[in-house]
Amino acid sequence: MIASGERLNLRDLSRPTVDKHSTGGVGDKISLILAPLVAACGAAVPQLSGRGLGHTGGTLDKLESIPGWRAQLTLEEIREQLETVGAVICAAGASLAPVDRRLYALRDVTSTVESIPLISSSIMSKKIAEGTEALVLDVKFGRGAFIKDMETATELAHTMVRLGLEHDVKTVAKLTPMWSPLGRAVGNALEVNESVDVLHGGGPSDVRDLTIELAQAMCELVGITADPAARLDDGTAYEVYRAMIAAQGGDPDAVLSPLPCATRCSRRSRGLCTVSTL
Repeated sequence: MIASGERLNLRDLSRPTVDKHSTGGVGDKISLILAPLVAACGAAVPQLSGRGLGHTGGTLDKLESIPGWRAQLTLEEIREQLETVGAVICAAGASLAPVDRRLYALRDVTSTVESIPLISSSIMSKKIAEGTEALVLDVKFGRGAFIKDMETATELAHTMVRLGLEHDVKTVAKLTPMWSPLGRAVGNALEVNESVDVLHGGGPSDVRDLTIELAQAMCELVGITADPAARLDDGTAYEVYRAMIAAQGGDPDAVLSPLPCATRCSRRSRGLCTVSTL
């Protein structure tokens, strides 16, 4: 899968590179906060993200609720944004692990979302191809995750760590329980709003705590001594978030709210449908 396309070379950036990937869960909006936070701590975060799969929302879908924001960037745009802003969240370009897109699309319709070989190869092919030096994996288990039990999650974590190390990517994994949604918001625009709350130093404690824990692990992997909690509280991470959104054409000041569905919904006359945010 890696050899099916190009590999991005980030070794000449002025910052060390480190990424994070979560196996997903209901309300898992951590990436939106974590990428700018770790960039505010001094690293470059090249986060190639995906869309919704199974019952989980996709990071790209969430960010596309911001007017003007674009997921598709060229390899040169990714490099430039990492150098100037320090963080990028985007889709894997057509040239990076192209086989993964075909298999990813098939998993929903072939009941293979929970397959450990397919999860591992999908995640790690993109992460290795993107050229990051280090990677932290957030492997979730519980009724709100793809993997329901800790034993299977442990097997998945070991598989992905082994793949990363075999390809010279410093890789660690953390197992996190997913018995209830993360935070209080579920839905694209709603999760963006909640992420901004955390970037302002507030937000739900479970989202904030997990974000700080993963940020510390990412910084440690690349030898950065930093206080992620302080970068949240002093507004530094929020400023990086604004720059990241603006660099990809988005309006960081846009007001995002659930809107009644204008078409296709039998309940629209009662103003009950919020499908535009889901």
